[in-house]
Amino acid sequence: MPVPVIIGVADVVNRSTAVKDAKEPADLMHQAILAALADVASPQPDALRSGIDSIAAVNTWTWPYNDLPGLLAQKLGVSPSHTHISPHGGNQPALLLDEAARRIAQGHARVAVITGGEALASLTACAAAKKLPPPGWTQPNEQVRSVFSPTTRDLGSDLGALHGLGAPVHVYPLFENGFRAHRGQSIKDNNAESARLYARFAKVAEKNPNAWSYGKEVTEQTIATVGGKNRMISFPYPLLMNAFNTVNLASAVVLTSTEHAERLGVPQSKWIYPLGGAGTQDSDHFWLRPNYHSSPSISRSIDAALKVSNLTKTDIDLYDLYSCFPIVPKLAADHLGIDIDSQARSLTLLGGLTSFGGAGNNYSMHAITEMARQLRDGNGRNGLVLANGGVATYQHVVCLSNRPRATGPVYPMANPLPSSVTDVAVPDIVEMPDGEAVIETYTVSFHRSGQPETGFIIGRLKKTGGRFVANHADERTLRALCSADEEPVGRSGLVWCDREGKMGVKGRCYFTLSGSESAML
Repeated sequence: MPVPVIIGVADVVNRSTAVKDAKEPADLMHQAILAALADVASPQPDALRSGIDSIAAVNTWTWPYNDLPGLLAQKLGVSPSHTHISPHGGNQPALLLDEAARRIAQGHARVAVITGGEALASLTACAAAKKLPPPGWTQPNEQVRSVFSPTTRDLGSDLGALHGLGAPVHVYPLFENGFRAHRGQSIKDNNAESARLYARFAKVAEKNPNAWSYGKEVTEQTIATVGGKNRMISFPYPLLMNAFNTVNLASAVVLTSTEHAERLGVPQSKWIYPLGGAGTQDSDHFWLRPNYHSSPSISRSIDAALKVSNLTKTDIDLYDLYSCFPIVPKLAADHLGIDIDSQARSLTLLGGLTSFGGAGNNYSMHAITEMARQLRDGNGRNGLVLANGGVATYQHVVCLSNRPRATGPVYPMANPLPSSVTDVAVPDIVEMPDGEAVIETYTVSFHRSGQPETGFIIGRLKKTGGRFVANHADERTLRALCSADEEPVGRSGLVWCDREGKMGVKGRCYFTLSGSESAML
């Protein structure tokens, strides 16, 4: 069976935000694919390009293309037998790599290209200049009226949405606060820990020429200090602990078999071996997670990817752990037994979605390209990329090496994990709770003025242990949830619901630490 190898990688950055320089995502991806083909260094570039028979693209937040892979094929002048556009999700780059390697191993593809890109910085500039659609961009079927942001996505009509809760900026903090309380860590120590982690990440991005913030110094003190340009977004994360999505970035990876690489004259110094991958997901509904201090999908995806790659944790030399918010690399590092304060091992090759840039769904494609370069340079033998999507929902992990698999099949023939984690115990959900309750986890959203806006509580009823979702009921409770000194998790109070909609939203529930419903705002 053919042995799959990565033979070309590239990243593209358009740093200009001038309207005249606005390049659409498809153009950035095309540019990245051409650069990746050049990176192959084949003496037969025409044969390499004409041999492309598979193109898979990570779905872009920036622009609603009718057929993005088809458009890329047209730009490249090729007619691939297989094209694919992924669903939205930050797990998709690793999943597409895993699937492309498998297609090659099964003989279903000869030369596979995976790519992705965003131009939200340019689109934002065009929107500000009232240039929508931007001049010269591909015309989609639907009219683009605004710039996509994960903070303004439609939450739907479920239990979370009923309480205004469900955006990534709200849900990831639920896990940070739950993880902190589970470890018995103080709020101040937690903030300092996150600031140290992201300051080290910023140093990596500072030296990475593909990073959106390349050359920009960001210090631990800057990240830890809340106020001014680093306003609080959702407690405990200020702006510099959130993904920065307004970037113009694209990347591409070219794969083939070792046999075809030899025919094309590709130097073996370019070969990087995908060893295996695995992925699964937790519940789409954050209130149906087993707890807020772990992620079964992260743990299982890591373990399964290592197992199918014939590796152990100690075999991994290089990591890039997805980092839209500090909690994701913290959970992964905790499972891997890595001290996040250790200077000996970096958890990122890029600098994270704050400093490198939150390239929409495509961040981990850049991690794959950088991993390939570092493995080529001999900076390690084996690397692991964790790609995360949703609200700590979807995971896919891939392992790469500068040496082929020592034993077993040339590549795993299937994802070893089920599509979803379904065998974990989840508390009963009470949609209309009433009575004494305890805070399980929480967060607070903040206004641009820096003032707290809404408290979000995930709690448990004392009598039954049932889990509920609620908003803060009064100013005292809201202020307590913003405390930097006293831990709210585990505190007792009362919860009740507005069954008739007298408070404005029928069915919305409220929690108070004041001990009485009369404390309502």
